[in-house]
Order: sequence, then C-alpha cells, then structure tokens
Amino acid sequence: PLIQYFIRGPSILRLIAISFERRFCLDVLLLVFTPNLSIREAMVTDILLGKNDNVEGVRTFFGMNFYASSVVLTTGTFMSGKIWVGRTSMPAGRAGESASHGLTENLQQLGFETDRLKTGTPARVDCRTVDFSGLEPQHGDDEVSWFSFDPDYHIQRKQMFCYLTRTTKSTHQLIKENLHETPTYGGWVEAKGPRYCPSIEDKIVRFQDKESHQIFLEPEGRNVPELYVQGFSTGLPERLQLPLLRTLPGLENCSMLRPAYAVEYDFLPAHQCSRSLMTKKIEGLFFSGQINGTTGYEEAAAQGIISGINAARHSDGKPLIVLERESSYIGTLIDDLVTKDLREPYRMLTSRSEHRLLLRSDNADSRLTPLGRDIGLIDDRRWNLYQDKQARISEEKKRLKAVRISGGDLATAVTLLSGQPVKESSTLESLLKKPHVHYKVLDKNGFGNKDLSKMEKECVEIDIKYEGFILRQQTQVQEMVHRQHRPLPEDLDYNSLTTLSLEAREKLSKVRPQTIGQASRVGGVSPADITALLIITENNRRKAQEGRSQQRLAASSVLADNLQSQTCLSS
Repeated sequence: PLIQYFIRGPSILRLIAISFERRFCLDVLLLVFTPNLSIREAMVTDILLGKNDNVEGVRTFFGMNFYASSVVLTTGTFMSGKIWVGRTSMPAGRAGESASHGLTENLQQLGFETDRLKTGTPARVDCRTVDFSGLEPQHGDDEVSWFSFDPDYHIQRKQMFCYLTRTTKSTHQLIKENLHETPTYGGWVEAKGPRYCPSIEDKIVRFQDKESHQIFLEPEGRNVPELYVQGFSTGLPERLQLPLLRTLPGLENCSMLRPAYAVEYDFLPAHQCSRSLMTKKIEGLFFSGQINGTTGYEEAAAQGIISGINAARHSDGKPLIVLERESSYIGTLIDDLVTKDLREPYRMLTSRSEHRLLLRSDNADSRLTPLGRDIGLIDDRRWNLYQDKQARISEEKKRLKAVRISGGDLATAVTLLSGQPVKESSTLESLLKKPHVHYKVLDKNGFGNKDLSKMEKECVEIDIKYEGFILRQQTQVQEMVHRQHRPLPEDLDYNSLTTLSLEAREKLSKVRPQTIGQASRVGGVSPADITALLIITENNRRKAQEGRSQQRLAASSVLADNLQSQTCLSS
C-alpha cells in the first residue's frame, strides 16, 4: 500500500489502503505461473447449456467453445459498456479497453433480466504542476496495520500521503452553468449512478446548501506523476474539465493527463442468484462483481472469492458454502444483493449491517478461519498460526481477570484517564473496561504482556471493553427472527425518524410497509434501519401501554369516587 488509514471505533473499525495500481497489475500478471492454471483471452458471447439447464461452457466471438461444469461471469463495466465525455461516447469498458458485446443478448434469451447502471472516474493530473504549499497533507497512520493475519505478508514500506483541497464558488458556478453538457442532466444517459460515490455535478445539485466539498489528491504510484482527483468525477466535456480543475486551490496551473468520464454498462439484478452466487436458472453458472449491481473493488473481491470457491466446489461435487449475514460483511453484502431489488450501484457500508459490533476487523480470522480450514483453503502452517494466536488471546483474558492491583502508578494513570476512582484490589480486566483506558496503559506501567502482538492486544481490549454490548447484540440477533410480523403504524412519519438512513426514509415513505418483515424487504432499507424501526415501535408500544394503564387507573379512580358517593347517599 502507498497509504494506510484506520477509521476508529470498534463497530466501524476498518483499515483503508491506497494501493499502487501499476504494481497490482504486475503482481496479477504473475498468476500466469500458477500451477494447473490455464489462461486464455477472448470475448465470450454465449453460454453453453446442457440438457438439464446446466452450464457446459462458453463460446467466444470467434466461435471457439470452452467446456466447463462451472462458469463464473465477472464482466465489470465491460458488458455493452459505453463511456461518455460530455456528448461524445464510444463503446468501451474503460478508457482504452474494448467493451464486450453479445453476452447481454444471450443472457436475455436464456431468460435473465438485465438493466443498466452508470459509474465514473475522475481526471488524472500531473503532480509536477500542482502547488502543494497551501494544501493540507493527509498522512497515513504512524503505526502500520495489516489486512492479513499472516506475518509473512507484513512487509513495511515507506508511506506516501494525500493532499486535501476543496471546491470553490467558481467550481460550483462553472458546473451549474454547464449541467446541460453532462450525460445525466443532458438527458442522453438514464442509467442510475452510485448514491454514495456521486459525481461532482450530483453533489452540487443534491447539496445546494454546501458552499464547498472536500477533494482528495491521491498519488497513483511511487514513481509516476499521476494524481487521482478523488471526489471529482464528472461527465462534463473535455474542453470544460481543465478550466474546472483549475478552480480548485493548488491546481490553478495544473496539467490534465487524462480526462474524467462516465461509463454505463449492463448488469443483472442479483435477486436472480442464490446466496452462493450461483444463478437460480442455470446450475453451475455464477455471477460475481459489478454484473450483480455492485460498485467498488472490495465489493467485487468479496463476491469473487465466494463465487470462485463455490464454482470449484460445484465442479468437485461438493456442497456450496453460504456466509450468513451475521457471520461477515461478505455475508451481509451478498444477502442484500440477492434479497433486495437494487436498481442503483450497491456499496458495502458498515452501517448496512445490524451486527457490526460482531463483525470487526480484529476478529475476522476467528469468524472465518475455521470455515476456511473446513473447505481446504487454510494449510497447516496458517492453521497453527491461527490456533496459537487464539490460545494467546484466551490466556491473556484469563490473566487480566485474575491479576489484581491496589493503588500504585497504574491506578493513578487509570483514574486520570477515565475520571473514575480505582477500587482496592481491582482486576486488570476491570481497569480496561473503564473509558479512555487502553491496553497501552498496561504496557506503559509494566502490566502488559510482551509476548502479544499489537493486533492481539487490540483483540483482547475490544473483547473485554465491549463485552456487555457484544453479548447484547448476540441476543438481538436471536430475537430478530421473532419480530418480523410486528405491525407498523399506518400514520408513521418516516421522514421525522432521524435514526433511519436518508435512503430508508425515502423508500419507506413511498412504499409504506405494513409490518417489520415487509419493511425489511424494501430495496434500500438496511437491517440497521430495521433495528431502528424495532426500537421505535417498541418505544411507541410502551408509551401506548403506559397511556392505557393511566387511563385504567383514571377510570378506576372515577369508579371508586362514584361508588363512594353512592354509599354516602345511601347512608
């Protein structure tokens, strides 16, 4: 990676890396040397079927047949792809690479539903023509973290950094004056673009109250001049793009190396797949990546590993695997794709999972490594590494529960950090549960475990500090099933419910579901939104119950007064 960032908070903790694109491409080329792997480049136009609606292979544009019992389609933005720069378009999956033609029509003939989506990429500028002196540098983390749990892959390299600039009044004015020149607002492209990665013209139109938007200048590599202008994708004509770039501070004299463009392409709504990513119509045919309506590299990779695993298992006559949504973000992603009728590019966000405190990056190996071992993807070395790590974490939690302190420097430090007194004979576990107290405090005062890695210490700390919340979320998962038939008030004002996402408020206001179960199946409504609805309806139920109780008490009081009055009259 060129740069690494950690977004903090255990329920949204995630590692972000900006990688060297060309280095990635070179590493991919090394795959040609993988034993038992054959690579053939060609444009696939037809799916070959057997007598029982099972896949038998593919046919290429030049009429060659390749036979296989499992086929995975990962078409990206290439299937009938067309790129747009202003009013000018050309068939392409991305700049300089041809589109794929014929496959969409073949899939339609086989009974699949298809649709079109749109995405875009920003311009690249020459870093040698940018004035960085007035821009804010965005440094990566001082302490490097890793995606892999395998120490053999922990190779530290010098990090680069991004710069932050912002749009100006001139930027907004130029865009507003030329909206009619863009494919979307000009009306010649109707495909939906990504809600969470909008073009700069979408930002200006949707958020007119914002005077400025952040723009990040990201290096494309260590030894190349390109800067990726993150957050500045546009469909404007090329003749307007350089003047637009030069409205940004620091880019007043920049050179544009490559223009931004929009790309529209065919996809197949993923409700046509099961959770294994095998299609429901054709046995052995799998869809993966942007063909399923997602956008983003991580989303494509997540689907790729599942469809790849299941394609191999299908060919080998083994049962296919399914990741439940509570097991991983991959499970959440796929469950959303195949359950909801999504008509805009889908992005995986931590907020889409109602189980995100359980789906942390620090415990990904404990959630998924046993499955990987069961299906043959984890060798003995990796398995031993995993078991040793889990044993160290378990032993450390036992030690922290057993060791007690009374007074001393550690107690003083904990009191200063947390603002709470430390009781006599407190366990180290109880100290870690206090606010603002982290494992490094134990290290600093001689009570840490030098045999643990940074990653292992984080696992221990999170498991201890958030134990109550984790147990509560596990209970919520079990209870969720029993709440699907809870009714929703007919007059519920969704727009006033700020705990719901903006997308959920919009879709629920339009559909107006009658029950929680129906709401959970509305496209664009995440399980996190359903959890919020459950809390709201439960609060309403309790308020209504309290109101009825007060009415009964009032009625009983009136009845008692009446009886007492009648008794007095009789006397």
